[in-house]
Amino acid sequence: MTTPAINCQGLAAGYAGVPVVRNVDLRIEQGEVVALLGANGAGKTTTLLAMSGVLKPLGGRVEALGAEIPGGEPHRAARLGVCLVPDDRSVFHSLTARENLRLGTHGKPATEVERTVVELFPALEGKLNRRAGLLSGGEQQMLALGRAVSMDPKVLLIDEMSLGLAPLIVKSMLDVVRRIAKDRGVALLLVEQHVDLALRYSDRAYVLARGEIALTGVSRDLAKDRHLLESSYLGEEAIEEAIEDVQPSHNHDHEMTKREPVQ
Repeated sequence: MTTPAINCQGLAAGYAGVPVVRNVDLRIEQGEVVALLGANGAGKTTTLLAMSGVLKPLGGRVEALGAEIPGGEPHRAARLGVCLVPDDRSVFHSLTARENLRLGTHGKPATEVERTVVELFPALEGKLNRRAGLLSGGEQQMLALGRAVSMDPKVLLIDEMSLGLAPLIVKSMLDVVRRIAKDRGVALLLVEQHVDLALRYSDRAYVLARGEIALTGVSRDLAKDRHLLESSYLGEEAIEEAIEDVQPSHNHDHEMTKREPVQ
């Protein structure tokens, strides 16, 4: 069995010693797109922050290609190839798009970085000299994602890419996400509120409910059982009720799994 690009084992994380997520087991293979779903407040962003080294885990561990990611040291996680694109996009509005890209070159020729970004997002061509604050929301997201890809990550964590964007723009960006995973072998984790789009463009999905993994499965199978998927957002009791209503229709290769609650 190959070493996963990223592997969470019993991960607990939170703030001021209070866990927001508990007992999270999650793995992503190289070249795989995985969606992390859940209602607001379920702990999705907290999970990403722990996986990227921003938060120090309260329990468990996170590994990138077999090496443990030290919590509270995101620069060391970056050296292991883990890159986070946060939901605020983290572009510098007073700088031009070109200057924003140069901040992430890490020794690469600036022209090479710009070429990579424009190949991924042709809409940015001719706009690199424009201040980032004057770009549209979609263009800012393209800039943030392109800058991350130019760093040659092994693992890319994307938090709420669709926030504030029109569905057509989101679809075009998800097409690029799939291409990044396929062509570059990058392991991608998407936190996404648009459940239908997330399941359409991902290979597998995890659903967080009340800080724990409540449901896992192959994305196309999860998309078929809407009642079970939607119930998972409401907690363990709703999942139990939904499972009773769902007829088993999956083979062993594509089985959905309900996680047992932590006592």
